[in-house]
Amino acid sequence: MSNLLSTLGMTASALNAFTQVLQVTQTNVANASTPGYAKQTQTLDALPFDASKNDIGGVKAGIVLSSRDEYAEQAVRYETSLLGEASQNVSSLTDLQNTFDISGNTGIPYALNNLLQSFSAWGQSPSDANARQLVLDRASDLAAAFNQAASQVQTTAQNSEQQIGNTVSQINQLVGNLQHDNERIMAGQKDDAGMDAQVHSTLEQLSQYAPISATKQPNGSWTVMLGQTQLLVGADQYQLSSSMAQPSNPPPLNNNGLPFVVIRSSDGTDITSQITTGQLGALLNFRDTVIPSYLGDAYQQGGLNIMAQQFADRVNSLLSNGYVSASQPGLKLFAYDATDPTHVAQNLRLNPDITASQLAAISAGPPQVSNGVPLALSNLAAPQGPADEIGGASYTSYYGNMASKVGSLLSTATNDQQVQQSAVAQAQNLRQQRSGVDYNEEAITLVEFQRAYDANSRLISVLDQITSDVINMIST
Repeated sequence: MSNLLSTLGMTASALNAFTQVLQVTQTNVANASTPGYAKQTQTLDALPFDASKNDIGGVKAGIVLSSRDEYAEQAVRYETSLLGEASQNVSSLTDLQNTFDISGNTGIPYALNNLLQSFSAWGQSPSDANARQLVLDRASDLAAAFNQAASQVQTTAQNSEQQIGNTVSQINQLVGNLQHDNERIMAGQKDDAGMDAQVHSTLEQLSQYAPISATKQPNGSWTVMLGQTQLLVGADQYQLSSSMAQPSNPPPLNNNGLPFVVIRSSDGTDITSQITTGQLGALLNFRDTVIPSYLGDAYQQGGLNIMAQQFADRVNSLLSNGYVSASQPGLKLFAYDATDPTHVAQNLRLNPDITASQLAAISAGPPQVSNGVPLALSNLAAPQGPADEIGGASYTSYYGNMASKVGSLLSTATNDQQVQQSAVAQAQNLRQQRSGVDYNEEAITLVEFQRAYDANSRLISVLDQITSDVINMIST
């Protein structure tokens, strides 16, 4: 009788174990598409068998194991960070490229070409009032084109600054979510599959913004680092902040140049250099490196300002060294604030003191030439010497080089984005193979243990009938 009861108990234990296997299988199937979920496996532990001690063996439910592969997770986060960087570069550079029209139909190249043509027309009729007025009009248009281009780049810079602030806030928010998860984990949800999925989904989102590293601690909580900077340790979060600052070492050359964006840790330490990838890394590089190459900063004047100043200076030099008449020297065509080299393109304007009749057409010579100045000005379209060039190129080519630089950077970023999309997909596929839910495997498990469950159920029925018969025999 005791053997029957023991066998009945062993079968009941097996049924309970099989039930838990089926429940885990059901959970896997239900969460197959849940972000961050990793396949769970119910282990079965063998019970001891020793006939002398009446231990008849069997199985019982063991612990539930996660198929999570942290190396695969880190690979996905790494590639996601690079994809975030490339995607942000494409977005930022596309906005900047829209400022630089290389078709010649709008903007600076269009206005510059019109002004050079007006110089040529003036050279053919140096005393023509209409030709002189056209020069002033075209000069005003070119100044406005520089103003507009500088303003557009400035707006792009401001948009980047706003995006940086928003990205820092997003990082702090996601780390805050992880902090709350850590608190629940340390309160007893260490082995909860849903909590584990939520943490890894958040970590993957976070890696899109910054190059983080995440380490699971023995108590189940997570430590998140950004370079050498702590963002999260247990239940303690360390928030980032962004600000604008002018560098002091070495001393700035341009006090009014664009300030740099600085990312600081919770203790105020500058950690900007630690952020090299992710959307935040791309935004910082764009705002603090790419934009200043056009608008200038504390240590450089910027391409737009260089072009505006050198062109204005060359035109002004030719005109002011010429003569309106034998006794009347020429005036400058352009004006700008010479004390602020990083804002020349923004404040370039037509000289308010000049009129069409004060344009100097006579070159100083010797010998004097009645249309020498407009002829020299028209030669700026095809420079005859270094004095008419900027950086060894014509003014048109210099502008083209600035525009092509943006195009080249955008082309590289687009290629990087395509490569990283493939790399992320590959890393995710590898993770899926290692820790994802396979419907076919779950179906096999379901059928296998459903049959085992049915067989044990029938065995219990048989044992129940045998036990009943034995009891009846004893009673009789």
